[in-house]
Amino acid sequence: MAVWSDRAAAVSGVRVTVHVPEMAVAARIPDLRLAHPMVQPLPGGRVLVAGARCDWRPERNAIVYDAEGEAVAEQTFGDGIGHVQATGSGEIWVGCFERSGPVRFSADLTEEWRYPWSAQMAWGYVPDCYALNVDGDTAWACFYPDWPIVRIRAGGVTGWHNEIRSATALAIRGSRIALYGGYGPDRDRLVAGVLDGDRLRATGEYRLVLPDGQEVPREARVFGRGADLHVVTRDDWFRLSLEDLPG
Repeated sequence: MAVWSDRAAAVSGVRVTVHVPEMAVAARIPDLRLAHPMVQPLPGGRVLVAGARCDWRPERNAIVYDAEGEAVAEQTFGDGIGHVQATGSGEIWVGCFERSGPVRFSADLTEEWRYPWSAQMAWGYVPDCYALNVDGDTAWACFYPDWPIVRIRAGGVTGWHNEIRSATALAIRGSRIALYGGYGPDRDRLVAGVLDGDRLRATGEYRLVLPDGQEVPREARVFGRGADLHVVTRDDWFRLSLEDLPG
């Protein structure tokens, strides 16, 4: 899903499009007021638009629009949103650095689930959710500062210790996993591994490049959904599957 706008930080008109793979206009929003928007499709032709920053006043930085572009629900997701992913049933997962772990909202933006204290005791405090992946009704996350791989399914939390630091995206299928990103020279690092016992065991390390061999642009957005990593540049959208990596 994509958004085109005339201005990023002021009131502007936008079109929201869905690519499956053909492009279709999902909604025309005449007065979008959210800066640095992230967009997710919801059931019934609705779309969620969330602004990355919020000063925690009565400001709403998450808005659901219907197919006609009318706002039908608003909520405050919080500041520093790095990830927003919605499921096919309309559950919305949010990861940011102002909440203690991932939070799940309903399609009408009611908070339904928050990362529990018991999980923080087991896997560490979560000041910053670095990576989020939603696969069906299961959410996966990796967060600063201890970098565990955490699975959230049916409200329960399971974790694996992880020595790969600062990954910003992950792809997962079964016990196979790939972590992308890192600090400084590791920004394009791709580590493949398996969840083995109570920890991630790395099986290979690579550098992710574009199909023509060029490096991934620094401004590209890289995120995981299920077994796939998606790389969105200014002009193109690429997909890398776990199946494309050595076993």
